[in-house]
Amino acid sequence: MIQLHDVDLKLLRVFATIVRCGGFSAAQAALNAGQSTISEQMTHLETRLGVKLCQRGRSGFRLTEQGVAIHEATQRLLSAVENFCMDADVLKQHISGKLNLGIIDSTITDPGSPIPRTTQRFVSRGHDVHLNVYVGTPAELEERVLDGRLHLAIGHFPIHVPGLLHTPLYQEAMGLYCGRRHPLFGSQAEGDELREEIGASRIVVRGYMQQYDLEHMGISKAAATVDNIEAMAILIISGAYLGFLPAHFAAQWIKTGEMHQLASNSLQLMSPFDVITRRGTAPPPIVQAFLEDLAACSAKPSATENP
Repeated sequence: MIQLHDVDLKLLRVFATIVRCGGFSAAQAALNAGQSTISEQMTHLETRLGVKLCQRGRSGFRLTEQGVAIHEATQRLLSAVENFCMDADVLKQHISGKLNLGIIDSTITDPGSPIPRTTQRFVSRGHDVHLNVYVGTPAELEERVLDGRLHLAIGHFPIHVPGLLHTPLYQEAMGLYCGRRHPLFGSQAEGDELREEIGASRIVVRGYMQQYDLEHMGISKAAATVDNIEAMAILIISGAYLGFLPAHFAAQWIKTGEMHQLASNSLQLMSPFDVITRRGTAPPPIVQAFLEDLAACSAKPSATENP
């Protein structure tokens, strides 16, 4: 059985960073080390473990089968070490360590988002905390909370995944938009006339809210699918597609005349934001403190748990 020492943990962290960056060259800045040093560290780790972890050369960087397994085990180990450090801090009545937070994209312009207020409140308590923020798709956030890479995540999660606790936070106003070059730009159509015009247009939907978007437009099929709001805006601005956008995000293009909102009275939706955490274990003190501040900065905090 391999006995782990401090140097092994350091090498495993190097390995995890290389995989996250996608190769030795790309990891140089993150590790603040040259490629030759990184290569030596990986050779040392492979010698310690007795397995070949990756292939690197002209064909690029690729994990071996053993490398994939070791990387997964490394993620679990580093997460466990981090949780141990946070639990140990309870003994000295001081919250410190790393808080890994996930957020979906394009929330910065939302005045209703509690995230900026929560962060200010949390930091003002004087915690010795290093905050890591990851922006990703809902599916990526769910996966990272489940495997421990994220302590919590905030976003749209329409399908409740087993193993996750969902806590409703707030609602985001959505509208249906087209670009300046779209035939419906400036249209004031409503009701049956609008539904007919929508049915004759190309529609772009959010992959994670596809059924929700299609149902509210009264159609059964989309012409394009995206996994983030910026991609949605690009297609809408092109003038080739109609799609739903957060009203706060679209406001900048409404102001410049690049976008037009269709049926602002009848097709304004409210999309729910939840915070997700891993079910079945009590959150570490650092996570609990952030959740308490998040609840205090949200309108109606409540929780629903999956069976």
